[in-house]
Amino acid sequence: MLEFLSVLDQSNAVEGVSHETVIQQTIELAQYAELLGYSRFWVSEHHSHPSVVGTAPEILIAAISQKTSSIRLGSAGVMLPHYSALKVAEQFRVLESLAPGRIDLGVGRAPGGDMRTSQLLNPNPQAAAYFPQQVQELDLWVRNQPFPTGHPGRGIQAYPTGNSYPDLWVLGSSDYGAQLAAHLGLPYVFAYFITDGEGAQQAIDMYFELFKPSERLQKPKAIACVWAIAANDDDEAYFQFRSRARWKIDRQKGLVRPLLRPENALDDLAKHDLFLYEKMCQEGFVGSGEKVFQKLSNLAEDLHIDEIAVITSAHDFNIRKNSFNLLAKALSSNKFSMGSLS
Repeated sequence: MLEFLSVLDQSNAVEGVSHETVIQQTIELAQYAELLGYSRFWVSEHHSHPSVVGTAPEILIAAISQKTSSIRLGSAGVMLPHYSALKVAEQFRVLESLAPGRIDLGVGRAPGGDMRTSQLLNPNPQAAAYFPQQVQELDLWVRNQPFPTGHPGRGIQAYPTGNSYPDLWVLGSSDYGAQLAAHLGLPYVFAYFITDGEGAQQAIDMYFELFKPSERLQKPKAIACVWAIAANDDDEAYFQFRSRARWKIDRQKGLVRPLLRPENALDDLAKHDLFLYEKMCQEGFVGSGEKVFQKLSNLAEDLHIDEIAVITSAHDFNIRKNSFNLLAKALSSNKFSMGSLS
């Protein structure tokens, strides 16, 4: 049963809106999500990406930590092969000092951009192959645990220390991340919005089946990140969805650009593209607040999870805020109804 809703915000570029404004809106949205009672607020990492301007999640989390007081904050995620595990551990130990008990450190092995940009971030073409080792090293440094004898990291400390440490999550969109998270006894996040759900059931089932309890986590914990938009009625939701749909259609053709205004988003589309748009409307998490929440609840039940992180992009920032408000109200209403029946 769906019991918790969280937010993943990608700081999407929007036609006619400055990048500075987009970043400020991410901070404002985090504050609003806390007010609405969302469990977590995560930000992403992309590089040289015309439609996503959030390049440094650790800095953005730091800014948000000073504007919030209770909501968990995190990365979804840090693209670990670009960096030293020690440096990432230090960054998130600092974040933990800024917001004790509220930091989630989600890591992935994807480049978060094109391969040319990835090579500039880390010239080693085999960097992703060391991802499992990096995750294990990161786990030890973040928790201030000793390294095995003979390991180069033995005796090296990730400061600042403290009474709490970030929760480490493994992100993925395939079986690879699910198996790694299960083997290491770490919580797992499936990027449902990237695959449109393809492989989600298999990956999450595999994670639950193979999970090994660890010092960090005794029972498996999985979240699905889902793209959704809710509005006051279905017609308004489908209208606002045009911006996201056009972005996806263009992306499939190799064209990446800021979100277009919904009134212009379907201009100059071919018949085949319009067919794709109609298909997206039918299959997507789009509609009134209650309708979208019910779809998310059904998905949570199918995947046997109790939390979903929602991504919502729209040209108008207020439309995004209203969408999260409607879903929060639906969750609250559902919990009240279930409580009344018990």
